Amino acid sequence: MMRAAATAGCLALALLFSADAVAAQKPTNEDCLACHSDAGLAHDVNGKRVTLYVDPVKFKNSMHGGIFACVDCHSDVKTSPHESLPAKIACATCHSDQQAAFDHSLHAKSRQGDARPAATCTDCHGSPHELLPSTDPKSRTNHANIPATCGTCHNQKFVMAAAGGTTQQFVSYQESVHGQAVAKGVEKAAVCTDCHGAHDIMTAADPKSPIFKFNVPHTCGKCHGPVEREFQQSIHGQAIARGNGQAPICTDCHGIHSIKSHTDPNSQVSTQNLACAHCHEGVQLTREFGFEGNRVSTYLASYHGLASRRGSTLVANCASCHGVHNILPSSDPRSSVYRANLVKTCGQCHRGVTEQFVAAKVHVNAPLSSDTGSIVVRWVRGFYVVLIVVLISGMITHNFIIWRFKAIALRRRQGGRTVTRMNRGQRIQHTVLFASFTVLVLTGFALKFPDSWFKYLVLGMNENLRSIVHRIAGVVLIAAAFYHLVYLAFYRDGHRLLRDIRPATGDAAEFWNNLRYHLGLTPHRPPSGRFTYAEKVEYWALVWGTLIMAVTGVMLWAAITVGSLGPRWWLDVATAIHFYEAVLASLAIVVWHFYQVFFDPDAYPMNWAWWDGEVPLEHYQSEHPLDLEAVLEAGHVPTPRRETQGSVPKETEDADTRSKTTETEHES
Repeated sequence: MMRAAATAGCLALALLFSADAVAAQKPTNEDCLACHSDAGLAHDVNGKRVTLYVDPVKFKNSMHGGIFACVDCHSDVKTSPHESLPAKIACATCHSDQQAAFDHSLHAKSRQGDARPAATCTDCHGSPHELLPSTDPKSRTNHANIPATCGTCHNQKFVMAAAGGTTQQFVSYQESVHGQAVAKGVEKAAVCTDCHGAHDIMTAADPKSPIFKFNVPHTCGKCHGPVEREFQQSIHGQAIARGNGQAPICTDCHGIHSIKSHTDPNSQVSTQNLACAHCHEGVQLTREFGFEGNRVSTYLASYHGLASRRGSTLVANCASCHGVHNILPSSDPRSSVYRANLVKTCGQCHRGVTEQFVAAKVHVNAPLSSDTGSIVVRWVRGFYVVLIVVLISGMITHNFIIWRFKAIALRRRQGGRTVTRMNRGQRIQHTVLFASFTVLVLTGFALKFPDSWFKYLVLGMNENLRSIVHRIAGVVLIAAAFYHLVYLAFYRDGHRLLRDIRPATGDAAEFWNNLRYHLGLTPHRPPSGRFTYAEKVEYWALVWGTLIMAVTGVMLWAAITVGSLGPRWWLDVATAIHFYEAVLASLAIVVWHFYQVFFDPDAYPMNWAWWDGEVPLEHYQSEHPLDLEAVLEAGHVPTPRRETQGSVPKETEDADTRSKTTETEHES
């Protein structure tokens, strides 16, 4: 009986455990897909509809579907169907190494703190239910699809803007030689992960990053191995190996994302674009390492450089002589520019060259540089510089004398008698004003626009000399202004000048009627007195401009004193006014005053009043009819002169003497 009871108990326990095992059996994929194969299955997360649909076919063909069951990842799901929402799965459960690399990446760090948008596992690999191996052409991580996968974020402006980045890198890559090769189906063309890595993407500032400056040659060398080996032996590669961060690497010459073929005119390493200029033109290498500067400017001044600038793709450039990736110093016997190798190097283009031919210096700017390597060339250069300056200056002086004589003769033949418009004192004031103003314009704009043509008009002045000349011209201008005030206050001609040039009530009407006359709207030209409305406007604009420029100029000259007496923005305001008033004055002189002197057909080729003070009587009568009687009464019209050839008649000499006597009496 006892044995029977024990047997019955064992059977009961076996049945009990069997029932518990059945109850504890995990749901199968079919159990899960019974619900999740419904395309309409979804649930609400914070007001957003999230689909729970799983495509049975795609899941079966995925990496996970062929190996794992649903509950292997969703381990908290015990029954099917389940009432509670499963916890978010963690890829690190199986992919711990990849997760560890990702945790140190730029993407993971970007999501920390300010929670900026950054890629996660599913952003790059896709849904775990549809995950394909990278060998599958349809996989998002397949080599050919990497640019498009990265472009999901890096080509979206709003995503990159939120992350503090830009889409320019992705756009540049698409246009690069690498991006175009990928688009054409080239399997070995570099994609994002080849340079940046996959899970452990880091910034260029991280020494562990493959795009850290000192790591870039090795990164590029993964595809361009022979080039990397050449570069490592070059002067640039040796400098990088020593830790010299100023030495160029691949991306300094070829670009980063925008790498183009050397045959592309837009490439940084094309024959038209000298990437070498970035380092070898300035003085940084000279100061830091003792290398010679101005290598590019001297090349561009040579035949090779000039032909290259005209678009020649056959003429020698930097790489033609120095090499490309295997650049070595000229002291290295392996260098293509080593003295013993120059015949071979130059012979690539110039067949039959000899040692004598290659003995001369190459980087020489013959018209400007004294370092020509030959004393004969230096003497020739110096001789021609002096010869050109002397001869051309003499030609200009010769032609000016003849042109002036003929211009005055033409004026006298056309006009006969002349009227004294400016006496000697007024002409001197005008000359001083014009000279000081011109010097101020040239020296002032040479500072404001240091790279413009103004710098060539200040005769090679250094900044110290330029500032001194500018201040001296300013003092002369201010002194001339003070003298003019004295002239107006204490001289009879000054009183008359002030009386005649002050604004009058009829100036506005004269302006309006003058425009109507020249537009053909009225047959009568409005009469003017000694000064037209245009001359009055110019005079008072000059007074205002001189006052403004003098005050602001003195403020800037005494910046420390002015800055200690008031707020700092006073100087900023003075600087702005000084500059824009100078622009206004310069343009006004060219547009307004030069028209009256040079471009007015009645004054052509020039109104010579600034030189000898006289204008033709007929011209003055036409321009200032209301002042003619006063001029005649004042005795300002000299006795008529008669032109002769070879000699000057006595009556003309007497007329000239009387004219000069009248002018002297007038000035006194």
